[in-house]
Amino acid sequence: METRIKGGEKVLFIGDSITDCGRRNEARPLGTGYVKLFSDFMIACEPSKRVEIVNKGIGGDNCVGLMNRWGDDVLRHKPDWLSIKIGINDLHWHLRDPANGISPEKYEDAYRKILKRTREELPRCRIILIQPFYLSRETSIDSFRRSVLDLLPRYLQVVEQMSRQFKTRLVRTHEMFQNLLQNHEPDVFCNEPVHPNLTGHVAIASAVYDVFCK
Repeated sequence: METRIKGGEKVLFIGDSITDCGRRNEARPLGTGYVKLFSDFMIACEPSKRVEIVNKGIGGDNCVGLMNRWGDDVLRHKPDWLSIKIGINDLHWHLRDPANGISPEKYEDAYRKILKRTREELPRCRIILIQPFYLSRETSIDSFRRSVLDLLPRYLQVVEQMSRQFKTRLVRTHEMFQNLLQNHEPDVFCNEPVHPNLTGHVAIASAVYDVFCK
């Protein structure tokens, strides 16, 4: 199986607001974030390839939401390559409403179901998982931001496990940003911990391009 994107292939991105980035509104069809930048990288770095890129991100979505729209937004498009970035809304919801939110266990269950269905119905599709991330250096044990940072590793472990189980490629975005924070303040990449600015999206797009095209 090919390890690099070929001309004529279809790449589908799905996820939450970080993937969406206005793709359903004034910035349709790709949005203004890392999906659009990835498309720009393809044009600039591999101009001979004509690749179809589809963005199916929806702001505020979570893993259960992905599962409920998987047939419409992924399977019927029959992508050759699929990128999934989901998890921070699952974590936030769980912290705010543990009884009804999406715990790491529920997250794992929904993630496994969408990947299993994809492998069954699109066995030749190459899959890339993008881990959730959170740009903060908060240390106060009484803060919500610290609670997110303390819980996030459990969600990251789920994505690592799913990547191994379903033999996908993996983009470790949280680790990438934590390394970048050794030399820069968080607001260089993100005005608040969740939604990247242009520089943050460039970092994600670069990492995704490397994993798609290595």
